[in-house]
Amino acid sequence: MKRKYIPLILMLLAGAVTCIITYIKEYSIFAKLLSLLIVLILFYGLGSLLKLTLDNFDRQNEAAALEKAEINEIEPETEETEAKDT
Repeated sequence: MKRKYIPLILMLLAGAVTCIITYIKEYSIFAKLLSLLIVLILFYGLGSLLKLTLDNFDRQNEAAALEKAEINEIEPETEETEAKDT
């Protein structure tokens, strides 16, 4: 699943749950809409924060993997050079 859809899916699921709960509890139409608006904004923000956090973890992992690959490329060369010197 692409990460750009995480905030949207989280927001829509929270909105659906809110609609069901406010319908069962028989809120007024104004209370239903107000609670839905608040929930949609809140969960879109939380989903965006989650997406940014996961993207940040990926960037850190890629940087670490690149650094490790560079170190692995350098080490065999130094071992070969030491073997030729002896």
